[in-house]
Amino acid sequence: MIKKIVLYLLILFALACTQSQTQLTNYVNPFYGTTTLWDSIDLGYEPSPSPEFRTVLTESGRRPAQGITRAWGAECYPGSTLPHAMIQATPVTMYGSGSGYQYEDTIIFAFFHTAKGHWNLGHVPILPFTGEITADNYHSGYSHKNESAKAGYYQVFLERYGINAEMTTTLRCAYHKYTFSPKDEKKLLLNLSRMNNMSAGTKYTFKQENENTFSGSQGSREAIYFYAVANHNIESIDSISHNRDRITIVSFADQKEPLELKIGFSFVSAEKARKNLEAEMIDKNFAQVVKEADETWEDLLSKIKVTGGTEKQKETFYSCLYGALQWPALRSDVDGEYTDSRGHVVNKGFNYYTSNNYWDTWQSKVVLMGMLEPEVANDVIRSDIEKAKVSGYLSSGFHGDFAPSFITGMYLRGICDYDVDSAYYFALRNATVPPTGSTRGGRKYLSEYIERGWIAENRVENPTTKIEENEAKASVSKTIEYAYSDYAVALLAKELGDMDNYYKLMQRSSNYKNLFDPSTRFMRGRFDNGDWVTPFYPDYPYYVYMFRESTGWQSTFFAQHDPLGVIGLFPSEKAFEEKLDSLFTVPWKGYEADNFTGFFGQYCVGNQPSQGIAYYYYFIDKQEKSQEKIDIIMEEYYSMGKEGLAYAGMDDEGGLSAWYVFNALGLYPFSPADPEYIVTVPLFDKIEITMGNNSKFSIIKKNSGRKITNIRHGEKSISGYFVAHDALKKGKDLVIITE
Repeated sequence: MIKKIVLYLLILFALACTQSQTQLTNYVNPFYGTTTLWDSIDLGYEPSPSPEFRTVLTESGRRPAQGITRAWGAECYPGSTLPHAMIQATPVTMYGSGSGYQYEDTIIFAFFHTAKGHWNLGHVPILPFTGEITADNYHSGYSHKNESAKAGYYQVFLERYGINAEMTTTLRCAYHKYTFSPKDEKKLLLNLSRMNNMSAGTKYTFKQENENTFSGSQGSREAIYFYAVANHNIESIDSISHNRDRITIVSFADQKEPLELKIGFSFVSAEKARKNLEAEMIDKNFAQVVKEADETWEDLLSKIKVTGGTEKQKETFYSCLYGALQWPALRSDVDGEYTDSRGHVVNKGFNYYTSNNYWDTWQSKVVLMGMLEPEVANDVIRSDIEKAKVSGYLSSGFHGDFAPSFITGMYLRGICDYDVDSAYYFALRNATVPPTGSTRGGRKYLSEYIERGWIAENRVENPTTKIEENEAKASVSKTIEYAYSDYAVALLAKELGDMDNYYKLMQRSSNYKNLFDPSTRFMRGRFDNGDWVTPFYPDYPYYVYMFRESTGWQSTFFAQHDPLGVIGLFPSEKAFEEKLDSLFTVPWKGYEADNFTGFFGQYCVGNQPSQGIAYYYYFIDKQEKSQEKIDIIMEEYYSMGKEGLAYAGMDDEGGLSAWYVFNALGLYPFSPADPEYIVTVPLFDKIEITMGNNSKFSIIKKNSGRKITNIRHGEKSISGYFVAHDALKKGKDLVIITE
């Protein structure tokens, strides 16, 4: 009998352990990254007074938000979504504010169905209500005490109307569940005249299909279509307006059950939205969709399982992993059709995705996606190729030219299920064919870059942190970024046997050196006649003058394809080390500029240009100094703010999140175009990783020190600090021994 009891207890213990190991979604906090930094110590500067900067509607009128200029937060959203889904069902607390949701706000205008963490999207705003409203006063107050979220689910209580709103999603559909007070009329408003990137006046359509169904569209350049089925019959449809706002009101027949709305979406047609709905959701109940969403996220998050570390570290880790794997977003329907860049409906037989903003994501986010989701990476590259066939160029988004780095990095990692010749053709075209006229895409100022190996800066009187790009050229940032992209295209050229272009582009990859000023030991702009830009302040965030969202300090340590070349620009390794030390110790002087928040000396944690800097100590055999900086960044610049939910800056499609994930693992793609990772000290004792090809390996940390004394892969010690992607695919343990 005792043996049976012991056996039973062991079984229960094993089941409990298994369950606890699989519920990784419990660590995900979708509110992570939704808050704003207000404290000057966290920001690195004293926010300027700005009572007019932003006002928020409340029940009693308008009030100023904080009374100071709001820094850009991580701009994340708390709503429901699936990995790389078309749809994100999420609340909007203010139109035109990043993702539309700011944690410090106290009202909700509606629920969006697309979100990115940037000032766009925000399609089909919907809000349940009861009673009477006006077109300029329909918002509801809410409290975080009556708000909750988990992977694939969002809930909030709308205080004005006494409605509990819940929502969940599939890839292309949203499921809303609204619980009204028993005697209240059930109504729904759609403000199709609003999106997140415009105040009002957007093009839209609306149509009642039958007794419980309506459909419509919103937008013109990239119109989204919807098809919504309610569990209550429609009683009436009305509209109200205020200025350019045109609000549609749908009233439903009285029933005791909660109002449920299943909405299919498509970027092709309302008919395709209906088919998406029928394929993904129409026969499912709310609890079933919530469960399936949780399981989808659990399957993806379970590709990385960690042992050790604190509960807080696990929450930060899995919240970051969750945030890093939401974008790019699906744009094709269940049958594969999508609307291409020409506005034509096509079907190429793959999942069509939005482009990445590669300036934000090239260093770690897209590499993480390739490691865990190679099938998505393949389809993203296919999508990029199709877009390039229209524009003539690969789109890197925003600045620089980092789409080629993504393609090369994926190809050299064995992720190559796409037309490689076409991918290379456009990558090479980006690097060698200057855009003309109104052409969208391509490298700006490429002709002068090719001709002399660097881009000259305009002479601008009194440049500031707010200078516009049409006045200045961000000449240093473009030169050094193009040099890296030349390197990336060169690697692909060599792999494909195009040795002429390999040698030419490899030579050009040293162009960053042309803007290194030995007298100041900084990257520095030059005027057209070759003179150095004067006056020169390496710590000033000009924003676009010489540097794009960067400074002389940060840009000096950019060339991740050639760290030894950067070191060679200095008189000695000691001189280089002193310069690098100074970057982390010279204090930020309190400058306030867009996208500059969270400072570790001159290192800006909250923006991408600094992300590769800490690793340069490896190349002068001072790994422990790199680890010291990495540890400080991970410990002090994530989970910030009074709620512990803020990032040091904008997450930008998961760019900051992915940096944390990789460094917590003990791997970092220092030069993403190269199929290898620099080894750091993991945050956790053991990490089990299932790569996209289903090969599994473990990373094991031995001892608690932060100085690496040995790295073993399988039975062999690694020479140096890099491990190849192909080596990891072999499934052997990576053991990191420290002291």
